[in-house]
Amino acid sequence: MSTTSYPTSAHWGSYRVLVRDDRVVGVRPDPDDPAPSPVMENTPAAQHHGSRVARPAVRRRWLEHGPGPDPRRGDPDDEYVEVGWDRVLDLLAGELDRVRTAHGNAAIYGGSYGWGSSGRVHHAQSQLHRFLNSIGGYTRSRTTYSHGAVETLFPRIIGTPAANRLLHRAPSWEVIREHTDLVVTFGGLRVSNMWMTSGGRAAQTAGPSMRAASDAGVGFVSLSPLRDDTPDDVKAEWVPLRPGTDTAVLLALMHVLFTEGLADTAFLDRYTEGADVVRSYVLGGRDERGNRPGLPRTPEWAERISGVPADDIRDLARRMARGRTLVNVGWSVQRARYGEQPLWAGLALACCLGQVGLPGAGFASGYGSMGNYGGGSTPLGLPVMPQGDNAVKDFIPVARVSDMLLNPGGTYHYDGEERRYPDIRLVYWAGGNPFHHHQDLARLTRAFGRPETVVVHETHWTATARHADIVIPSTTVLERDDLTASRGDLSLRAMPRAVPPHGEARDEYDTYADLAERLGVREEFTEGRTSADWMREIYRRWRSLVTRRGIEVPDFDAFWAAGRVAMPGRVEDEALLGGFRADPEKNALRTPSGRIELYSETIASFGYEDCPGHPVWLPGPVLSDRGGEFPLVLVANQPTGRLHGQQDMGAHSMREKVGGRAPVRLHPADAAALGITGGDLVRVVGPRGSCLAGAVLSDALMPGVVQLSTGAWYDPSSAEATCVHGNPNALIADEGTSSLSQGCTGQLARVRVERFDGTPPPVRAFVPPCGTTPA
Repeated sequence: MSTTSYPTSAHWGSYRVLVRDDRVVGVRPDPDDPAPSPVMENTPAAQHHGSRVARPAVRRRWLEHGPGPDPRRGDPDDEYVEVGWDRVLDLLAGELDRVRTAHGNAAIYGGSYGWGSSGRVHHAQSQLHRFLNSIGGYTRSRTTYSHGAVETLFPRIIGTPAANRLLHRAPSWEVIREHTDLVVTFGGLRVSNMWMTSGGRAAQTAGPSMRAASDAGVGFVSLSPLRDDTPDDVKAEWVPLRPGTDTAVLLALMHVLFTEGLADTAFLDRYTEGADVVRSYVLGGRDERGNRPGLPRTPEWAERISGVPADDIRDLARRMARGRTLVNVGWSVQRARYGEQPLWAGLALACCLGQVGLPGAGFASGYGSMGNYGGGSTPLGLPVMPQGDNAVKDFIPVARVSDMLLNPGGTYHYDGEERRYPDIRLVYWAGGNPFHHHQDLARLTRAFGRPETVVVHETHWTATARHADIVIPSTTVLERDDLTASRGDLSLRAMPRAVPPHGEARDEYDTYADLAERLGVREEFTEGRTSADWMREIYRRWRSLVTRRGIEVPDFDAFWAAGRVAMPGRVEDEALLGGFRADPEKNALRTPSGRIELYSETIASFGYEDCPGHPVWLPGPVLSDRGGEFPLVLVANQPTGRLHGQQDMGAHSMREKVGGRAPVRLHPADAAALGITGGDLVRVVGPRGSCLAGAVLSDALMPGVVQLSTGAWYDPSSAEATCVHGNPNALIADEGTSSLSQGCTGQLARVRVERFDGTPPPVRAFVPPCGTTPA
């Protein structure tokens, strides 16, 4: 039997799949990719895994008793009944109509956080939102788990256009190589994070570009509890600091600049608002509530909190002032209680250096967090599937989903408003997995027990699918035609179908079209087009836009035949706030003062004790309980073996596991004190729950710190632990960063680690539920 090679793209890049007898038997890197991600090795096993959803399935209790809250939703032993497509679509259409008629469309929560597909047409979030908009709208989510604090804080302090540029048009690594003397990064520069983008990249250029900058003489300093937060070949200087103490060090660096006459007062006076307030706070003239006197934020003060020697802080501040310096605060740092503060303090430090707006200098948030950050930008846009207009104005910050479901009608604060949680009766989720992203998973299970109906579209029997009443089997990216590119990408690429759909899986577009017909809105949803028609249409619209800018690209047929087209109009952005620096009056920021707001009167007026009007030190919960019941600090960072929880059963992901469970890293000194050796099965326990994991010993992390990456599929199938597979979100509190942003705080937690000496329970995360057809 011959083997055929098909090009494809995923969030971890472009590559080729090898197909024989309608099965993926291997993968091959794209020959034009200088540093392909090994995550592609997960594809063959995941594509045909026994956890695939083969047929539409309905939870037996919902089928027999009808819609309603059910605390047993998510029970590992729950039973599903497979039904035909006509029946499941009739059931689902009837339930959608019941809810919107009886309770209004605001009672439908359109979850779909995204990441389900890198394609531009078959993008799960876009498809679901387009469908829900066609039937009257839905309650939506706002911001992201990755950088919710950035998305809410920075529009207040530099204005929305500049905040968008901060996230999506950062200076390229090539600009850094040319202009930058020193990159000081809080939260590291992990190459495995830079494999990932929302649409996948044509080539993995971030790692090689970072190494080229290092080889050209750019210095790197990484302040992190993990030494390997930066790759060895970047030759970064590691400054170990205790988790959650970044803000203390940032304030102490400013203290050195102020007291040694190194702060650029001319820049602060011309380009910022409230620098005098920050200076007074840092020097001890006032505290975070404006009371006098306050506590000077000296390097000695910061050393007691962070563990970073005071002399090292002074030396670093002087080095930063001597050359062109870029201050990077990675997304991981803000995913903790008071996560706004290191962001605001990082920007304030960059302003004190006076280099904001210079090429390769100033402030950044995202290097080392995602592959397209620093990879150029595409100001002419990308082909996009239109979602329509949402008639429902209700929304929640995305990380508050459990609060919403458990407290309908309850009040909460967000970005200066007191808001109420809507009363959600039906949850509709597609292309995302809250049981990966969210925290306190036992509480999330209780929350999912409250709605009357939960609907999930899935390719595999994930934990989210196991909490659904109606499960719709969806095709994977290899089972349909699509096209893809990400922001700043080098090319737009075709993704031809490589294998037939698994079982009875269908493209989500076709599922929604048939649902829309039952609800009387097929024409509104489809506009008379098939998904193949839409692929041509969104390409045509994009090509028309590009042509109006005087750039020619081939028509769709020529593009599809060639397999890709170079991204037109791609640029290498050079400086955040460069125009503002050149002329702050002509290019005033869209803030109340028109300047960078180191003190925001607006935020101060909100009266939030957990986010005052300027950057301050607020000790988070991980700094408590030292030596108590939970003496260690858990860092729950992103995994190297997969994207989030996707394809966790794949070969690359499984190679990293220890005895089939997630690996937890401990410092050898901590392990010795606990009687733990490498390869032991351990229980990691926190105030919210516990998980089992396999011990790995490493001196690449500070003593007192353990590291357990996210992404192991949640498995609550045994009383031995909240998750027997090693999902750290089972341990971490579900609380917002602050009343301002209500962002995710899933990065850090207090835990204890103990050797597990009993009979290990089996991992059942990949076993389909009772009543379903095996793959």
